[in-house]
Amino acid sequence: MVTGLFTHAACLAHDTGDGHPECAERLQAVLARLEGEDFLYLDRREAPKATPEQIARIHPGDSVDRVLQAIPPRGLNYIDGDTVVSSGSGEAALRAAGAVCAAVDAVMGGELRNAFCAVRPPGHHAEPDQAMGFCLFNNVAIGAAHARARWGIKRVAVVDFDVHHGNGTQAAFAADPDLFYASTHQMPLYPGTGAAHDHGVADNIVNVPLRPYAGSAELRAAAERVLLPKLEGFAPELLIISAGFDAHASDPLAQLQFTDQDYYWITERLLQVADRTAGGRVVSALEGGYDLRALASASAAHVRALMLA
Repeated sequence: MVTGLFTHAACLAHDTGDGHPECAERLQAVLARLEGEDFLYLDRREAPKATPEQIARIHPGDSVDRVLQAIPPRGLNYIDGDTVVSSGSGEAALRAAGAVCAAVDAVMGGELRNAFCAVRPPGHHAEPDQAMGFCLFNNVAIGAAHARARWGIKRVAVVDFDVHHGNGTQAAFAADPDLFYASTHQMPLYPGTGAAHDHGVADNIVNVPLRPYAGSAELRAAAERVLLPKLEGFAPELLIISAGFDAHASDPLAQLQFTDQDYYWITERLLQVADRTAGGRVVSALEGGYDLRALASASAAHVRALMLA
């Protein structure tokens, strides 16, 4: 079995306006890098649209309607000061969530060993009842709920190494003991959530905040001492990764100092846990990353680790 790559051209049509960091060029940079010879054997698949049923497992119907009704026929509309939508944003958001659901199906069904979803808009800030932080729907949470509904598994974990805390994923998971969310993120930083004392209803929330300018040593210590043991103790049947690359030392939106090698390392270690608890079943989805060169190289390191699993 090989690694799958799920994406769709519609994700490039989500226009956020001039100067917005969450731009189409981000996805173009990732996809261009994954066209290299090293990635010849990726199984490339077109992302379908998520169904209303899939999205409604995380986002109540009225919140979905609010997002889709905000999509303008032309020009731009602002859901909040950071979250911008255009005429192409609705399909892009549906394809982003649909990519994760389709990747879950392919991995759970044994067609693929693991998968990376190169999509936008990102999702981990989208709370069940509120789009925010560049995010419209919570792609990874929707994928986790789909895995349980479609494949009958019970325990799903999301691990998030984006520089920002995934407040939306935590909000969706905190009250369900069979959903696990773990995050390394810079603190203080937007959105201001992710305190280490947040544990969920059954120690199923694990936040490991890092101070500005923390780098490789701090990431690896946090993973070895806290995140990886907690993940293994939870014993997920499926692991989903919120793969944000904005903790890279070159990223302009924060101050963590991760390197491409760190992203390879953490991916490799997560895969090792998934091998022991989940039959190696891993689905990853793109979140942040705003320096185009760093985003391309770091995401390539992440995908390379997936391919070598």
